[in-house]
Amino acid sequence: MIHLGEYNTLRILRDTEPGLFLGDNEENEVLLPNRYVPETFEIDDEIEVFVYLDNEERPVATTDHPFIIVNDFALLRCNQVNDYGAFLDWGLVKELFCPFREQAFKMKKGGWYLVHCYLDTESNRLVASSKTNSFLNNKELTVAQFDEVDIIVSHPSDLGMNVIINKVHLGLIFKDDIYKDISVGDRLKGIVKKVRPDNKLDISLNQIGYRNIEPNAEFILNELHDNSGFIPLHDKSSPEAIKEQLEMSKKSFKKAIGTLYKERQIEIKSDGIYLK
Repeated sequence: MIHLGEYNTLRILRDTEPGLFLGDNEENEVLLPNRYVPETFEIDDEIEVFVYLDNEERPVATTDHPFIIVNDFALLRCNQVNDYGAFLDWGLVKELFCPFREQAFKMKKGGWYLVHCYLDTESNRLVASSKTNSFLNNKELTVAQFDEVDIIVSHPSDLGMNVIINKVHLGLIFKDDIYKDISVGDRLKGIVKKVRPDNKLDISLNQIGYRNIEPNAEFILNELHDNSGFIPLHDKSSPEAIKEQLEMSKKSFKKAIGTLYKERQIEIKSDGIYLK
């Protein structure tokens, strides 16, 4: 079967005037237009293509790589808005449509929006939605405390920054756990800091508790090596100075240098820490 909105590995069937016809093992076919035909090829070669609908709603293949695929999230730019909805740049010739009913806030030309791409079963079209929470579910969790997860920064709140976890769950990074600049659409690694009784997930950008000491200590060692064995920070430095230079909290910093000091890898002096 040829899947819309996904990458498909298909076999070259025949060379025609408009381009190459590609097929799967079930005798389904799709056209790869001439603009995407490779310089050299042989009939029966396999080729990986992305399949979507062209302007006439016919399946078509491309070797271009879109910014988003079906069932994924991405930050996309709105190219235009008409009476039916918005049209987003997703890196292909035909723009990705986002109807008004799928807009969390009315989109404007030139704006950037985090969206989810899905296949509308009624129209069989690929559609974007900025109502991203509709595609997330915390009823049955697939993660546990201290798990490392992939996160996409979703949208800010009064408490911090909402994030999408493993493209499945919704979580929150509290303001106190944000030690570097993050923006909507950023893809990062995170740690499940806490699982609340209602299945709400607290996420940290750093390791938690005792798990936090080792990676931070290693990070500080690397910083020392990169800065000729000296960093102008110590246990009396302000939280702001530590955050600016190392992107970590003062508490994490003190734990890390305490570990390095006990292991006799650093010296702590009034002007900073030195590599032994």
